[in-house]
Amino acid sequence: MIRTLPLARIALGATAALLVTGAAGSASAGFGDKDVARTTAFGGQCARCELSGRKLIGASFTGANFEDATLVGADLRGAELVMSNFSRSDFTRADLRGAEMVSSVFSGAIFANARMDGVEATASSFKGANLTRANLSGATLSMAGFSGAILVATNFNDADLVGANFTKADASRANFTEARLKLATLSGGVFERASFREAVLDGAKLKGGDFTGADFAGATLKHADLRWTDLSRARNLTQGQVNQACSDGTTKLPKNLKPRQCEPRFLMIRRPHPPAPPRPPVPPGPPPTPKFIIADGH
Repeated sequence: MIRTLPLARIALGATAALLVTGAAGSASAGFGDKDVARTTAFGGQCARCELSGRKLIGASFTGANFEDATLVGADLRGAELVMSNFSRSDFTRADLRGAEMVSSVFSGAIFANARMDGVEATASSFKGANLTRANLSGATLSMAGFSGAILVATNFNDADLVGANFTKADASRANFTEARLKLATLSGGVFERASFREAVLDGAKLKGGDFTGADFAGATLKHADLRWTDLSRARNLTQGQVNQACSDGTTKLPKNLKPRQCEPRFLMIRRPHPPAPPRPPVPPGPPPTPKFIIADGH
């Protein structure tokens, strides 16, 4: 049994619908208090929804428009925020551990001090978002967009950031320890005192970034583009790492390190296509023509 209930009972003026699917043919939701069932599904439009402090564990937001929504301190562990629009929404101190946030828009959203350990946000946009001191350790963020985002003291430890875009982002004091930043774009970003210890920066673009005090101990920089980059005040950068990368006279390096010219390699990331559906079975042919035997009784 599926009931459609107006979401306006949660947020006045909302135009979305709340679908609550219960087991064994029953459905219920506690709108009077802050508990909402694990089987909650949101769709449609609910701009400026007020969901602060709500327990939305395992909730599903698919194809929904929640622009300017307020989810301060909401419990969204294991939730699905897929192909939805949460532009300028406030997730301050929200718990999103293990959430699926694939192909969604969070432009200008606030995730300050949010728990986002292990989230999967492949190809999602965090353009101009504020993730100050958010914890995204172990997150899958390949091809995600963080251009112009505020990432001050954000924790990306052991995160998958392959192909991510950090153009003009402020990632001062951010933790990228053991993160995978292969083919990432860090151009024009501020990475002052950020940690790239043991990080993989192969093929990354660092052009015009501020890496004052950034720590590159143990990082790999194979074919990384260091041209027009000031690394003169970076820490723990070695000649061996520079030799792996591509640099020239426009690259500023610490004393005693020399640039190494090369042609950067460009790799194309292709997303796998879903497998083709199986061919339908061949319909059976017509039955064989019956054969008649005429017997002569003589």
